[in-house]
Amino acid sequence: MSFVHLHAHTQFSMLDSTIRIADLVGRAVDDGSGAVAMTDHNNMFGAIEFFKAAKQAGVKPILGAEVNLTAGDRGDDTIRKTFTLVLLCRTLEGYKSLCFLLSRAYMDAPPKAPGPRIDRALLSERAAGLIGLSGSLSGEIPQALLRGSYDEAAALARTYQALFERDGFYLEIQRNGIKEQERVNEGLVRLSEELEIPLVAAADAHYAKRDDAGAHEILMCVQLGKSVGIDDKARITDELYLAPAAEMAERFADLPDAIANTERIAAACDVEIGLGTTYLPDYQVPAGFDSGSYLRHLAEQGLVERCDTSRAQGLEIDEAVYRDRLEMEIGIINQMGFPGYFLIVWDFINWAKNDGVPVGPGRGSGAGSLVAYSLGITDIDPIRYDLLFERFLNPERVSMPDFDIDFCMNKRDRVIQYVTHKYGEDNVGQIITYGTMKAKAVVRDVARVLGLTFAEADRAAKLIPDDLGMTLDKAFAAEKRLDELCAEDPRYARLFEVARTLEGLNRQPGMHAAGVVIGERPLWEYVPLYAVHNEDGSLTRITQFAKNEVEEAGLVKFDFLGLKTLTVIDDAVRWIDARRERQGQGPLDVGAVPLDDKRVFDLICRGDTTGVFQLESSGFKELLRRLKPNRFEDIIAAVALYRPGPMQAGMVDLYVDRKHGRAEVDFMHPKLEETLKETYGVMVYQEQIMRAASVLAGFSLGQADILRRAMGKKKLEAMAKQRAVFVDGCTARGVDQGQAADIFDKIEKFAGYGFNKSHSAAYGFITYQTAWLKTHYPVEFMAALLTSDGDNTDKVVRLIAETRSMGITVLPPSVNHSDRDFTPGDNALRFGLGAVKGVGAGAVESIIEARGAGGPFEDLYDFCERVDLKRVNRRVMEALVKCGAFDDFARTRKGLYEELERAIERGQTTQRDKAAGQFNLFGALEQPNQAARAKRVEYSELAEEWPDRLCLAYEKESLGFYVCGHPLDRYAHDIARLGCTPIARLDDIADRQEVRLAVVFTEVRERLTKRGDGRMAFIMLEDLTGQVEMIVFPKSYDAFEAALTADEPILVTARINREGDGEAKTLRLRGQQAERLRLVREQRTARARLTLPAERVKAPHLAALRDMLEAREGQGVPVDVVVRFRDRGKVGVQLSPDYRMRVEDDVISRVERLIGKGNVAFY
Repeated sequence: MSFVHLHAHTQFSMLDSTIRIADLVGRAVDDGSGAVAMTDHNNMFGAIEFFKAAKQAGVKPILGAEVNLTAGDRGDDTIRKTFTLVLLCRTLEGYKSLCFLLSRAYMDAPPKAPGPRIDRALLSERAAGLIGLSGSLSGEIPQALLRGSYDEAAALARTYQALFERDGFYLEIQRNGIKEQERVNEGLVRLSEELEIPLVAAADAHYAKRDDAGAHEILMCVQLGKSVGIDDKARITDELYLAPAAEMAERFADLPDAIANTERIAAACDVEIGLGTTYLPDYQVPAGFDSGSYLRHLAEQGLVERCDTSRAQGLEIDEAVYRDRLEMEIGIINQMGFPGYFLIVWDFINWAKNDGVPVGPGRGSGAGSLVAYSLGITDIDPIRYDLLFERFLNPERVSMPDFDIDFCMNKRDRVIQYVTHKYGEDNVGQIITYGTMKAKAVVRDVARVLGLTFAEADRAAKLIPDDLGMTLDKAFAAEKRLDELCAEDPRYARLFEVARTLEGLNRQPGMHAAGVVIGERPLWEYVPLYAVHNEDGSLTRITQFAKNEVEEAGLVKFDFLGLKTLTVIDDAVRWIDARRERQGQGPLDVGAVPLDDKRVFDLICRGDTTGVFQLESSGFKELLRRLKPNRFEDIIAAVALYRPGPMQAGMVDLYVDRKHGRAEVDFMHPKLEETLKETYGVMVYQEQIMRAASVLAGFSLGQADILRRAMGKKKLEAMAKQRAVFVDGCTARGVDQGQAADIFDKIEKFAGYGFNKSHSAAYGFITYQTAWLKTHYPVEFMAALLTSDGDNTDKVVRLIAETRSMGITVLPPSVNHSDRDFTPGDNALRFGLGAVKGVGAGAVESIIEARGAGGPFEDLYDFCERVDLKRVNRRVMEALVKCGAFDDFARTRKGLYEELERAIERGQTTQRDKAAGQFNLFGALEQPNQAARAKRVEYSELAEEWPDRLCLAYEKESLGFYVCGHPLDRYAHDIARLGCTPIARLDDIADRQEVRLAVVFTEVRERLTKRGDGRMAFIMLEDLTGQVEMIVFPKSYDAFEAALTADEPILVTARINREGDGEAKTLRLRGQQAERLRLVREQRTARARLTLPAERVKAPHLAALRDMLEAREGQGVPVDVVVRFRDRGKVGVQLSPDYRMRVEDDVISRVERLIGKGNVAFY
């Protein structure tokens, strides 16, 4: 007799189990039990993975779940209490019933309910094919027994027995060391005897081994937000683990039937999930058509329109070639049974375009289809750019087509709503993802539970590198300080011991960024659903299976991707059309811009591509300067080549040198010239591999696609077969056998790096469009870029610097001129109010509404009287003052800040009076402006301003960057006397020369070296003239470490380093030393020189200046004063030693307010 685990939780019972599916299946294999069940809390998230793993191991998978059940109506939001019940799938009907029950548990639960739940009424409808177990201590029957209500327990047991089919309900008995469980067990045995309901033994396993009990307890504390401390033990048992069958038999030696019944249930459960069958929804076509004929009708109609448009643009079109290709594609699509798929995609893309939702020109191999181009699914002509249909849909390798569609980020949801409305809410859903406990996060979680302080947790987490795919094992191998930390403090050793156990477990469900499934029937007939209640009361249905599993279960996935660049283009074109309308021009068709614009290619060749889709990185800019693209095909190739493989293989250098005549073009064989001419004999694209096999060896394009895949995946056995077929095909067509073998070897080498040309061409079109917009409408384009990246401070800083370098003025936010987003003007950009931190959408809306109703605000008091002070509260106004949004009122920011309280009080009073219908009798007799001024307290025009340093700090606090000034402004004289080189002049300095720069750090990326023997940093430096990247290697890292976190100007010593060849050399600095500029100025200053305009030599100014310069305990440096006369030169005076000036920012700011900015210098 063997025991079968029928109640076991895996990591899909999120934050409640440490058991991985491999552990669960492994237990059954070790026990030789032949079966095992997975019963996670209210879900079957892992059902497909579990089903496949068990089958592969020769174990019968028993699918199930532990569900929450309420005694009342599941939709009653006043009911909080639920009980647990284990449901196992006996038959396929039972599996479908459980899919339905779990789906309704999420969908029907009230938004404020503590979780998903079903009720007995729902269960009674769909109990067929299910086996029920009474559950753990939280089950309804055990709870009645704990209350001492045996009769109630008996009545419940009879009710449940009646719900299920014959032999379909069991009383679950556990022996887990919990006192309450022993009391319940007595009642369960009695119920079994009296009611003849069989007992079944279970472990309710939540961890794989007894030793994992502590880690599981910590996991539970992560879920509940509790802590246990390093040595505390709060758990009530260590027995909830996957105990071996022999141990379970020993636990229930006195109840052998409870063990035998586990086998009995396992034998009764027999479910085969049909994987691999596809259920495509029917597309309703007009009367007189079927899906195939309607697809043909639309495609032929669309092709005529496409050809007409091409001719109108002056392009030559051989319509016969297009018609033949269209006929071939339609034949294959119909033969493979996919016309409905194309019609579904065409329908929602057509709707999107007609409803003003920007759609991308194509993505992936789908751009190789002429049918897709004719239908408007894609916008790249596959014949003009030699894109292959068989790369997308191969009749010799049957698989579902897969269009990935890009939509404008801000309007994508509208398309999903359209599809949901068209096919039915229950037939459309999104796809689940699982957030996991990654290395850094799990360390912080466990540290909190163990009682470590935030600083202590931070110390451990910061030693874990930020690299993608980082694990704790990799971190310990790369960072020696982790071992040292564990050795010096046993708390960290315990922390990492537990963290390693929990690392990688699922933490919470999420939603796939793009995946949408559409079913012919309600989705729960195919898969179980998860659901999320939205703020507007709607429900988002989400499959409980992740993207691979949902497709295996038969649903078709459609990718609705949000591409930010389409939003940028949409915003820019909207502003451009507004300008063109004012100029009497028609709207811009950005999809029809000429692809041979010399100004656009000049911009690309200069590497002036910040903000240009795909071309923004410094490495790509370097490639462009070397490549010097002068045709659209070069952009397609550059996108394909700029990847690690081709670059490491030397393909980039080969392409560049052949393009510019520095290397001979080799086509390998004359028959391949037509295929490889476009890329100078370099095999860049996967499609070229397919063409080569077809042209040389006579492969069909379908066979050539199979060859391409075999080469790409390096399947040796398949490659050997393909090689023989290729060589035989070549020799049959007159190619020398040795040459054929040599060509195959070269193609095989290229195949490892070949890129999908269809994708490269489609995305290259977006690249060109953004470059065209930047060239011809730079203000609108930069405004759109800044708006789309407004929540990313680092990007905004870079884009502001780029905007200024283009000669475009960047204006600060203004309550009188700004809209919500960045807005373009006459060679100027205005910051939007939405960019100000702490100013929410409601506040912005109120400001714009009040301005629209009553015109520009006169001053702070007028502002406070007219806006909604509930939405525009004091914190909002403080942020507006700090960023300069009230500067139009010609008052100092400090003065405005100090006046806020009175202005708000006055505004509240005025608004209350208006609401009550009161008015000022005498004010009504005055002119409106006089009345307004009379009732306001005037704040001094001479109110002192904050120091420049503080003004800039507040700007950065409220905006995340500097707009009205720069931290280096106040160091202008020092930068010159310290011999600093402006970034803009670095190109004039010889390689390897040492330079000194005064800069601020705008971006810092720290990395471990590949050998793990130290840290290095990549730092973006910025001064008043531009930006440059600097690399700090480990030997210089210590000299920079303090400066990396100093939010102030830095004096950097670095060496010029140029990489690349000829004119395409890219400059990067190699950092050697870093010092705070403020401290350097103090250390290297001997005297101060003050230049006084003669008109300021007056008693009040001199008295104030004397007070500032009177020496206090010898602080400061000696002072020279120069009086400058407007037309009569200047006179210099050395002040007595009694007067000295402290070299501090606050003092400098105060002196400059007296004598004028720029009139203080040190030497």
